[in-house]
Amino acid sequence: MLRRVVTDVRVLIADDHEVVRRGIRALLETEPGWTVCGEAANGREAIDLAVSAAPDVAILDVSMPELNGFEAARQIRKAVPHCEVLILTMHESEQVLREALAAGARGYVLKSDAGRTLVAAVDALRRHKPFLTAVAADIVLADYLRREDPAGPSEVPHLQLTPREREVVQLLAEGKSTKGVARTLGISAKTADTHRTNVMRKLHLHSQADLVRYAIRNNLIQA
Repeated sequence: MLRRVVTDVRVLIADDHEVVRRGIRALLETEPGWTVCGEAANGREAIDLAVSAAPDVAILDVSMPELNGFEAARQIRKAVPHCEVLILTMHESEQVLREALAAGARGYVLKSDAGRTLVAAVDALRRHKPFLTAVAADIVLADYLRREDPAGPSEVPHLQLTPREREVVQLLAEGKSTKGVARTLGISAKTADTHRTNVMRKLHLHSQADLVRYAIRNNLIQA
């Protein structure tokens, strides 16, 4: 049996449920040399902690308030290039997996499998190797085969938005007003309103209710 070489590993955990964060911490810190260097309850906290704590691996939930795991992953990969991202989610779907990979994540684990696979996933990512569960690997293969078909599926509409527009989508869907969006993002109300107009046009939506339904359907917010 091969033994893994003990090495220091710094891990960031981001999930809006404290009990989940505690469980992940307890699991990971049984590994010699592994340290949880920060816990975040939303995507914005995760980015700030990634910049300040410089983890080797960031474990991100998808459905987090203010900024979801996909957008947090994109910004962490940009701000801390050496940090690998692992998406830990309850969502077993091709769309979620595709978005995770598009956001720069190299690991994807279902919460239902975490007890069995999370340590192996973090170990792979800290060595800059990808890790996908068997179910996720099957989805990737099926997606690849469909993409070989000229009549294959088109891109998810919100992936065509700019990073700022995707942030605006989530904040509006969570019930923030245009002024609230402006305050959260540190931009003017006029700029926030322009983003809102562009988002509605690009996604072919006509009301706040349409936007909320779209965000729930695409796992940008929780129902």
